[in-house]
Amino acid sequence: MPSLPIPKWLRVFGEFVWLEAVCCIFPFCVIGLLALSHAIRIPELPRYDILFVGCVLIQALMVRWKLETVDEAKTIALFHVIGLGLELFKVNAGSWAYREGAYLKFGGVPLFSGFMYASVGSYVVQAWKRLDLQMSSWPRDWAVVLVCILTYGNFFSNRYIVDLRWPIIALICVVFWRVRVSFGVLDQRFRMPLLVSFVLIGVFVWIAENIGTRLHAWQYPYQASGWTHVDFGKLSSWSLLVIISVVLVAELKRVKEAASGVTVLRPYGVAE
Repeated sequence: MPSLPIPKWLRVFGEFVWLEAVCCIFPFCVIGLLALSHAIRIPELPRYDILFVGCVLIQALMVRWKLETVDEAKTIALFHVIGLGLELFKVNAGSWAYREGAYLKFGGVPLFSGFMYASVGSYVVQAWKRLDLQMSSWPRDWAVVLVCILTYGNFFSNRYIVDLRWPIIALICVVFWRVRVSFGVLDQRFRMPLLVSFVLIGVFVWIAENIGTRLHAWQYPYQASGWTHVDFGKLSSWSLLVIISVVLVAELKRVKEAASGVTVLRPYGVAE
């Protein structure tokens, strides 16, 4: 009996799902380590230290198996450092806590925690490469820098002054309103508003955070008496963090444009 032909739209969709899964290799591995370390405890070896060593090993293997280049690994390390800076501030401000002890823990923050942010960076880096991302109508440099400074700064300043996330989100909508991201799957290209991608990725990160807290990797104050889902307000926080991640990777790509001659960020007024 001859096999039925697979509709092209189904092949494209299947390829897209596969590419997205490959882009999420590091995030999936981190979640897997969280689950494994929650189910199996090794005496005398703190869970957080095992998680840190495991994440470093995964990164090394990704480079060794050519799933990630050395330059991409350096970018992931940068996200790790940025994440640790935020963790140190937030944990000591009482926003959340890591209840277990560890040798590799400073100021109440285990070193592995930076890899939670690095996971987002890893996804963006992998997606840019595997989906051949291109941006059209990219904002001016000064606007991009202003958005990043205000967004990251608000994560710290909202402990002392009014939370400005909603005015910042409004500014982000103005700055990135015209930006479109195009991506390739098989022999087709698709386009979507970059703002939509910010929200979609933020939703998936929020889901991952629910999994992390359910596995008792860290804990919010309202989860002390028993696990409950992470409040929906974190959706906006993670979407803002995704914006920083995408912009950081985009600007690093811009640095390499001059040498490679390949344009991935087209400014306002330049058509795709």
